Amino acid sequence: MWNGILNIYKEKGYTSHDVVAKLRGIIKQKKIGHTGTLDPDAEGVLPVCLGKATRLCDMLTDQSKTYETVLLLGTTTDTQDITGQILEEKGIGALTEEEACACIAGYVGEYEQLPPMYSALKVNGRKLYELARQGIEVERKKRKVRIYDIYIEEITLPRIRMKVHCSKGTYIRTLCHDIGMELRCGGCMESLLRTQVGCFELEDSLKLKEIEEFCAEGHLSQVLLPVDAVFRKLREVRVLEQHQALAYNGNRLPEKYMQRNPEEDSLFVHEEQVRVYDSKRHFIGIFRYDEGKREFCVEKMFLDQEAAED
Repeated sequence: MWNGILNIYKEKGYTSHDVVAKLRGIIKQKKIGHTGTLDPDAEGVLPVCLGKATRLCDMLTDQSKTYETVLLLGTTTDTQDITGQILEEKGIGALTEEEACACIAGYVGEYEQLPPMYSALKVNGRKLYELARQGIEVERKKRKVRIYDIYIEEITLPRIRMKVHCSKGTYIRTLCHDIGMELRCGGCMESLLRTQVGCFELEDSLKLKEIEEFCAEGHLSQVLLPVDAVFRKLREVRVLEQHQALAYNGNRLPEKYMQRNPEEDSLFVHEEQVRVYDSKRHFIGIFRYDEGKREFCVEKMFLDQEAAED
């Protein structure tokens, strides 16, 4: 069984579930999971986890994301993007580039966003888009999202091309809609490209056809990232050999059970996350340091004793 992460370039016309289904056929493996939905007409980075790396799915879903999008002002649709039914077209009037930029800049920071009806979010066990297709609109609660940065790349009104770095759960369609409403001309998302999810970037992503070619040549391992690659910014520590069984079973690990890197002089800080390995450098999991008790407690396991002995 393959274990690791593939940085997939999701092409237009595919859902995230379609990508997983196709990969199962290409790789001949059932245990595969994606790390968050992308609309069928959206493109870009979609990390896909294989085997034991599926334990990473929730952690990668929580990562911040970066998108390139085109906001089309003056057009409002039921889906908040250009694929939907047009509800209103009113033009932009005397709107200036300066007014549009000032409005967009106001969205940097935390703001409350109302999830769109055409989304995979569930209410009372039903996906919103299923209800929307039946003409049913239900009450939704606004959710706090964070826009870390918006960089305006090009303005040719009524279109504005921009790069958005945001928190998980942010709907770029809704951001475009909200900007349009505030400018009193309406707006929708014309295109969307996801360029980054955590440490996964667009320039390193591969299309399904490319993955198929690597598999056919027996070279999938060349593009399959190991699980611990996602956590390369965290400090690495190893468990002393005589205490490895405790780590494999997810027990708390006193600091004295760890082998420190002799080149690493800095002390552990409270709540610091670290990558924990055994003496043979098998990646065990992510642990968090408790300064008061001077021990590490498990956050996410990726290896058990049986696997380590294989």
